[in-house]
This record gives sequence, C-alpha cells and structure tokens, in this order.
Amino acid sequence: MFIVKLGGSVITDKSKRYCFHVKTMTRLAYEIKKADIPLALVHGAGSYGHILAKEYQLNDGYNNKDQLKGFALTQAKVQELNSLVLSTLQEKKISAISLPPHAFLRLDDHRIDEINYSIIDNYLKKGFTPVTFGDVALDKTLSFSICSGDLLMRVLAKHYKPKKAVFVVDVDGIYSANPKKNPDAVLLKSASVGDLENLTTAVDGHADVTEGMKGKINTIKMIAQLGIDTIVVNGNKKNRLYKVLVGEETICTYIHGMKK
Repeated sequence: MFIVKLGGSVITDKSKRYCFHVKTMTRLAYEIKKADIPLALVHGAGSYGHILAKEYQLNDGYNNKDQLKGFALTQAKVQELNSLVLSTLQEKKISAISLPPHAFLRLDDHRIDEINYSIIDNYLKKGFTPVTFGDVALDKTLSFSICSGDLLMRVLAKHYKPKKAVFVVDVDGIYSANPKKNPDAVLLKSASVGDLENLTTAVDGHADVTEGMKGKINTIKMIAQLGIDTIVVNGNKKNRLYKVLVGEETICTYIHGMKK
C-alpha cells in the first residue's frame, strides 16, 4: 500500500481563488489507474482553502464571530475541490470515496486529538480508494484550526506503515534552496533524515497557512523517522508519478526511512 499526497500547488493555481487544474488532475488520475496498486490519497486545499484560511485567520483559532463565516465558507470550498478531484478519479474508473477530515477527527492545539481510523480501514478492506484532504476542523483548545494535508500524511503513515509515502509537488523534488528563487539550487536525488535536518528552504510567497515546502520537509522527516521511505516527485511532468508508483527510475527525491 502507498499513501500519496497530491499537492495543492499541482492540482490548483495557489495564487488564484478556486482555480482547479483539470488537465493535470486528469493525467494524474490516469497514471494512478495505470499503476493499479492499492493506495490512499490525500490532496492539498490549494487555492480553495489557503487564501480563505489566511483571510479569516482560521489557524489561530476562534477570535471573533466573523470567523464562523470564514470557517463555513472554507469547509464548503475545500469540499468543492474534493468533489472535482473525486469526479476526475472516477472518470478513470477509480472507486474513489470522500473522507472529509472534519467528519472523522478532532484537533487539539493543531495536533490530532481524536481520529476514527476504522472508517478508513473499512473502505480500504472493501477495495475503495479513500480520498481525504486539507480541511478546517474542530479543535479542543482553539475551537477550530486547520488540519493540513501534510498532517494527515503524517498520521496516516504512522498508522498504516505504507510501503512508501509519496508527495506530488510542482518542482522536481527537494532542493538545497528554493529553486523558484535561487537559480543555484541543487536537486537532492537521494536524502537521509540527517540531510533534511541540515536543510533550510525559503517559504514561497503564496498564501499558505501550512508553511509550504518548509512544513513539508518537517513532515517528511517525521515520516522517515518511522522507517518509511518517502518520495517527492513533480506532478507537472508526465508519467513521473506513474514511474514512482511502479518502481521505475525517474527524476525525484528519494528519502530513506531510518532503520530501526
């Protein structure tokens, strides 16, 4: 089993409100279908979630009544994106079903407090492809906060111990610096937890309440510490996700899980 995250920067234009990349998602769905392996999917909120969440300061927790409107609107919009992802997967004959985080977990000061894995278990056992996503959810301490796709990857990896965790992003992998800002940035084709410890990456300028690549690297480091190999691959390049899923060589960053 693999756990795959489709980044919001790949399936949406994060600089524009509610901009879904239909062609890219259609191709990724085709590659997933062609690989024909059991997996669970997570997708980012992209421009359907981050812009609103930043506007209403939802990750800070409850401060004023106006945030209730922002919470409801954000939840509706990320579910709209999820419906677009689901319909694209289903068009490729993938039995994808939606698992909104707010329906099966609760946070406590940004961390997972309660989660009902049995719902996911039952869908997996029946042969479905569960699809969950970055969402806003209730928070025991803050009233509400953001449950990011990266947080979901971390807890799902810890629980299911997948063969590999895959992050589909809009660059070729993890670099020595931000490749969008630094032309001298070098792609790390292979990395260890120690390499990630020493890495500093600038955060992109887009509205992203989950720290962009910086937060992703921290998540990958935690997954690797569980002994799980992780791959970061460019979803904008044809067939790279497919090759990662079937074990063929391609351009990416391969992070080796720590041996216990």
